Amino acid sequence: MTLFSKVLIANRGEIARRVIRTCKRLGIATVAVYSEVDKDAPHVSEADESVLLGPAPAKDSYLSIPAVLDAIKKTGATAVHPGYGFLSEKSAFARAVADAGAVFIGPPPSVLDSFGDKMKARHVALAAKTRPVPGTDEPLPLETPDDFVRAKERAAKIGYPIVVKAVGGGGGIGMNVAREEAQLERALKACADRGKASFADARVYMERYVLVPRHIEVQVLCDSHGQAFTLGERECSLQRRHQKIVEESPSPASFFSGEDGAARKEALFAAALRVVTSVGYVGAGTCEFIADEAGDLFFLEVNARLQVEHPVTEMVTGLDLVELQLRVAAGERLPDLSSCKRTGHAIEARIYAEDPSKGFIPKPGDINELVWAGGVGDAQTKTLRIESGVRAPAKVTPFYDPMIAKVAAWGPTRAEAIATLDEALSKTTISPCTTNLSFLRKAFASEEFKAGRYDTSFAEILAKR
Repeated sequence: MTLFSKVLIANRGEIARRVIRTCKRLGIATVAVYSEVDKDAPHVSEADESVLLGPAPAKDSYLSIPAVLDAIKKTGATAVHPGYGFLSEKSAFARAVADAGAVFIGPPPSVLDSFGDKMKARHVALAAKTRPVPGTDEPLPLETPDDFVRAKERAAKIGYPIVVKAVGGGGGIGMNVAREEAQLERALKACADRGKASFADARVYMERYVLVPRHIEVQVLCDSHGQAFTLGERECSLQRRHQKIVEESPSPASFFSGEDGAARKEALFAAALRVVTSVGYVGAGTCEFIADEAGDLFFLEVNARLQVEHPVTEMVTGLDLVELQLRVAAGERLPDLSSCKRTGHAIEARIYAEDPSKGFIPKPGDINELVWAGGVGDAQTKTLRIESGVRAPAKVTPFYDPMIAKVAAWGPTRAEAIATLDEALSKTTISPCTTNLSFLRKAFASEEFKAGRYDTSFAEILAKR
């Protein structure tokens, strides 16, 4: 079967470069899109063609469906890879791409509808006999004082602490924790306001806030011929503001060790497959779970796209997930991945322009000097991957996520993978902008991280030491 002749990447930065790299290897022409502020970004020059979308604000460029559709028409692109974030999980975009005569490299719009709404996703999980975190299964009305009274009654039945989430949210955006009833009304209002501002959706719901939580996710890959596979789990518990900083595979959680641990892991994989196959999933995706201290796992959500942290899965499996996405979207049958061997350990760190000492606040600024381990260029080896979206001189702007790069390392053991990553970070120079480089190395040197005894609160605790 013939793959696509020309792929437009509806994204920017390191993920655009990542998709371009695989397309070039496969002999597929690429189209980059960019905003005015990104005109000199590496992904623009590395693609075969490029199209200006509009001004710097994302709503006028990377989130503008008409602008992307116009780029498809101008270039004759036959497929669109959405990357992650921006329009990647918007069913309206997937439908518009198909209407424009191109192939959307991702799940069908019906699947995006199921998982783009957190309430629908909870219903899918329940129907697939997979437990979500105890909570409300419908959005909460918040229009009258009586609505808030009823919300407090429901929270009491769920049990505090409570986390309030935006129905249309993702990536940790729009989440507020109420540890007692006195904090709930404020959390509900704040979450609704953030949901309306970020997703044009003020609906919220409540879940029990799992104490000592660990964030575990499962990579899934499905084709249009009814085949569905899992490619192992990733541990994503080193987070700040409910957003990931470090990811690794396999998970070092103690509840996955021993005979009981192996059975628990197999049950996790089976649960992930039940959820995605129940809605006819096609493509790459991630089923996310949260685990409590005892190792009980609860469904959180499905990210119906490629994840930022996909390199760690690629490094332990030897697979190219972008290539597999392309082949599935072209209608090909996946090879039998049920016996795909996972070897060694991989770990990834996200380098951000932010200040950990001040609550991880983003710090946009100039990058005049940028040196990676082994030299100036990005590395792509078996043991070290450096994937960045910038090239000095550059500027981290306030318009987009402040991630500068991802650095991922592989080793035969977890300790060796951590050592390789730490050494790479020690040889990295990014100046003069403020970054989290020192914090990452501090985390890897901590006894808790080295022992695999950390949860989603650890990063913010460590930043205060």
